Amino acid sequence: MYSRTWSPLFAEAGVGRPSSVAELGLWNERQTEAAARIEAGLDNVDLVRLVFCDPHGLARSKTLTAQTFRSVLRNGMNFSPGPFVFDTGHAIAVDFTDDSGIGVDELTGAGNFLLVPDPLTFQVLPGEGPRTAWVLGDEYLRDGTPHPLSSRNVLRNVLARYAQRELTPVLGLEVEWYLTRRLDRAPGNAGNGFGLQGVAPSVEAMNAGYQFNLDNRYDSVAHATDPLALQLLELGLPLRSMEHESGPGQIETTFNPMLALDTADAMLLFRTFTKRQMAQRGLHASFMSLPRLDSFDPSGWHLNQSVMDDRTGGNLFSAEGLTAGVSPQGKAYAEGLLARAYDFCLLSVPTVNGYRRLGADHSLSPTRIGWNFEDRTVMLRMVGAEKASHIENRVGEPCANPYLNIAAQLHAGLEGISGGPAERTGAQPENLPQTLREALDAFRAGPAADLLGAPLAQCLALLKESELSRFEAWRGQENPPPGEVTAWEQREYFDTF
Repeated sequence: MYSRTWSPLFAEAGVGRPSSVAELGLWNERQTEAAARIEAGLDNVDLVRLVFCDPHGLARSKTLTAQTFRSVLRNGMNFSPGPFVFDTGHAIAVDFTDDSGIGVDELTGAGNFLLVPDPLTFQVLPGEGPRTAWVLGDEYLRDGTPHPLSSRNVLRNVLARYAQRELTPVLGLEVEWYLTRRLDRAPGNAGNGFGLQGVAPSVEAMNAGYQFNLDNRYDSVAHATDPLALQLLELGLPLRSMEHESGPGQIETTFNPMLALDTADAMLLFRTFTKRQMAQRGLHASFMSLPRLDSFDPSGWHLNQSVMDDRTGGNLFSAEGLTAGVSPQGKAYAEGLLARAYDFCLLSVPTVNGYRRLGADHSLSPTRIGWNFEDRTVMLRMVGAEKASHIENRVGEPCANPYLNIAAQLHAGLEGISGGPAERTGAQPENLPQTLREALDAFRAGPAADLLGAPLAQCLALLKESELSRFEAWRGQENPPPGEVTAWEQREYFDTF
């Protein structure tokens, strides 16, 4: 039996600076109170997953023992910056050996950053096995300043501007995704490496599809989605519905309105938890927009948006009367979304595959930059009347980074409310970008740094350029048929997302 004395000095090596949360003033009163409750209940937890969202919108984590988390809760945890420098295929896209070129000195040498748990996001995950909790963290540089590459901090900064105007955004999620049945347990590692993704999971459809909302189509997935629904409710997520969409085994999951940061946090947890629970059942959940599978239809992420006036408690978008439509402020918000739709499309549709959905072949997917009342063929659908008035943006793909997608929407909408965005160079395009290359060019030429800060805008451009360059090189060698979802896309996105 191993009995050598261990040293607490080395046991604490991965933990941040002692009492860093208190010293640096990183929590508010609500977070401090929540931390005390967590500490009192940690004996009822075995493991804690400490999580943050990388620029691609993927959850990155370390699984800690409950005892380790007692120190990490108030001290933070050291994390490698690897998720900031790898593209979607794990190719190194940002040079960390010398000067990254993005203005974050701490990336040089791939030194650690500090991840500090947000106690308000702590919850025990339902299910069998070890009692495992999940908690989101906020990224900081070693001196305690918010990390310039933190997606969650971008959204917080946008929300601070709303708060200055005594406004509060309220958002609702409608997320489409695919559930398939695994045919084997092969890990897909053959040919895998840095920038070389292995074979995608081998799957089959759950049903034939193409009977929208048909009750017996839902029956074919209910053995998995009904338990998932109950678990999502147990997590405290405001689940509204599970619905069968058009494609074979395509599900739409909708949630009741939430505050903006809660919405982004919920989206990250929902996607990650769903993939986990389906995998335990021998199934595969994917938020890739259009998998390379027979007869599949694209999946989208519709983001419903409204703004509450804190002074009156009313919906800023509401107009008087049942037929009055949307208020002038609501229309101004919509004009802001339209004005930035082309520039910020990369943040709503960040993958090569996502642009398959924006083609003319799919009548319910938006291509033209415009809005209309109760119209599912346009980019912005104006919905409801009086207190229920809101704007449904139908552009996003389900695997987009929730913090950046939501932040981009709110930033553009606030520009509209505030008197309109600055004039762009050249005429406003009539249509959304049709490829990731077009979207990346628009992103680079636009005001992304105003929203994200220059370091994150440059980092995202490098990550997307790396992803695109690998795809374009593969396409040049393989010469796939035009318009067809490629084997490269299936390997790159189907499992990871």
